Amino acid sequence: MESEAKTKLSRKDRMEAILSSVFSPSLLEVQDVSNEHIGHVGSSPSGETHYRVFIQAEAFREMKLIDRHRAVYRALDSEFSSGLHALEIETKTEQETSK
Repeated sequence: MESEAKTKLSRKDRMEAILSSVFSPSLLEVQDVSNEHIGHVGSSPSGETHYRVFIQAEAFREMKLIDRHRAVYRALDSEFSSGLHALEIETKTEQETSK
């Protein structure tokens, strides 16, 4: 039953659940921007291939930008394996956001 519920979630919902679990963000925005990439390589008529993510989490405090992005990509590996093609990422800590 539980696996059935997971498969019925949209990619956006699954990504939000994964990122929330891994990073415990204070702010998380996941946007499906697949409609901006229609006809591009990796796009699909059904969408859910291109996303924009903003994540604010203290887990990023001591991490370099490249390491933050690698951590997000690692967390979403299962989504890339199942059709996610492109991801635009912005990562911040609370301190960086308040500047």
